[in-house]
Amino acid sequence: MTTNTMTGAQAIIESLQMQGVEYIFGYPGGANMPIFDALLDSPIQLVLTRHEQGATHMADGYARATGKAGVALVTSGPGATNAITGLLTAHMDSAPMIVLCGQTITPNLGMDAFQEADVSGISFAVVKHSYLLKDVEDVPRVCKEALHIAESGRPGPVLIDIPKDISSAQFTPDFSVDMDLPGYVIPEKAYSADVQAIADLLQDAKKPVLLIGQGAIISNATRAIKILAEKMQIPVVTTLLGKGAFPERHDLSLGMLGMHGTPYANFAVKDCDLIMSIGSRWDDRIIGNPNTFCKDAKKIHVDIDLAEKNKMIKVDVFAHGDARLVIEELNTLIRPGDTAKWVKECQRNKKKYPLKYRKQGGLKAEFVLDVLDNLLEEDAIITTDVGQHQMWAAQFLKTSNPRNWISSGGAGTMGFGFPSAIGAQLGAPGRQTLTVVGDGGFQMTMCEMSTAMLQKTPVKILILDNKYLGMVRQWQDLFFEKRYAGVDMEGNPDFIKLANSFGMKSFRIRRNADVERVLKEALEYNDGPCLIWAEVEKEDNVYPMIPSGLDYSEMLLERPKEKMDAPPGST
Repeated sequence: MTTNTMTGAQAIIESLQMQGVEYIFGYPGGANMPIFDALLDSPIQLVLTRHEQGATHMADGYARATGKAGVALVTSGPGATNAITGLLTAHMDSAPMIVLCGQTITPNLGMDAFQEADVSGISFAVVKHSYLLKDVEDVPRVCKEALHIAESGRPGPVLIDIPKDISSAQFTPDFSVDMDLPGYVIPEKAYSADVQAIADLLQDAKKPVLLIGQGAIISNATRAIKILAEKMQIPVVTTLLGKGAFPERHDLSLGMLGMHGTPYANFAVKDCDLIMSIGSRWDDRIIGNPNTFCKDAKKIHVDIDLAEKNKMIKVDVFAHGDARLVIEELNTLIRPGDTAKWVKECQRNKKKYPLKYRKQGGLKAEFVLDVLDNLLEEDAIITTDVGQHQMWAAQFLKTSNPRNWISSGGAGTMGFGFPSAIGAQLGAPGRQTLTVVGDGGFQMTMCEMSTAMLQKTPVKILILDNKYLGMVRQWQDLFFEKRYAGVDMEGNPDFIKLANSFGMKSFRIRRNADVERVLKEALEYNDGPCLIWAEVEKEDNVYPMIPSGLDYSEMLLERPKEKMDAPPGST
């Protein structure tokens, strides 16, 4: 309990500081001015962004790199609605985040006041929880609860809507107040009978596969999973966001599975007799056709969120609990089965069906990333935007450690990659940080080049510029007889001149012979951010590919010779 009188805004900042918040990413306006004013007297560092969407993605990147909630601060009305995309992105990918929204004064709520928006109602579907503060006395409790909810269990974004009269009101806060969260219980250990059932199924399996998702990273289960895989000799596949949960250079690693997964990962999933998901929600990009996915295999699911049970796939055993605690208990029960032939088969497929690309001709995005993979530091943080470059990066940039790979998965948010890298670099300042972006997505949030320059964050921005919205063009190529509509990015800027206009160091790659030399030079530059403009082939497709809704047996390793029909309802 403090005896000092302060404003609601000062109490908000004091509460966040007491809970270890280092940065607030934000943009000011009339309704959040008291909070910005309070920041002037706080050790919490303000990162002034150029757009509210950028602020939320920076907070998201910070959260994924550190495991701690990132905090964004936006104003009312359009400031708040600009943050919705960032809330959706964090919500879909279980990233802990707090969004503080300025709001009109409480007497004006519902009166269509200037810059009023019902942000609590608008954001209801894309937050883990939300608050509308109507009593300044609630500030310490709400701030404490918001951080706890955002970071615990299955993490997610929490919104706090703060009317200006509440942030301006004077009161004597009680920072020792207890949280009041009846019914909010965080699962820990699963039922022992379920864990024993998993051990029995693993013991009997001849062709098992471990499917590892981001939940394993969130729960710090990666060490336990490595013990499990090595002791049982089980091949491992990961989701897009699970990259880094198991070292991808390990002999048992098969890389990413699914729509654009490695051929050998997808062959293993197609032929397995047991698949065990740890912290993955079986999303549609993984399962393809839910009616045929691993039809004859036993299915096991370990997840902290009971809502995921049988949501996408009916499983034989569901263990409801924290992934680390479940796997640690499982490791005390397991005995190695007979998987030697299966492991050899998976390793043969790795050699027989490697990721490949044509090295002759123009500059290939795959080649740039292949070379980059050999130059990056082992603990480098890689963020991506969304599109073809994202899938190529997932395939070719091997990830050895958790929280090294940051990408928008569930929401597929273009514009995410670059600002998330700024947040990640601030959260992990000693680590090399690089973002892989396309020319389309980068232009959605490229205004944050100002933010990167002001913060002097040594982020490497690799633009793989094919002058197209490449993933949409690929689908139009395969399923719409090359009737390209709305995908030609004619009018792209000269990215070198653009970088220079911000005072940013820039590099250009046009030829295969320049790739290694230029990438080395850029990676060695640490006096602030830099931009690498790689002008790659325009019409190149990502393979393998399992078209949306189709079975793993229908995986394409190269462009089909005959026209294909787009699966109904596919995206």
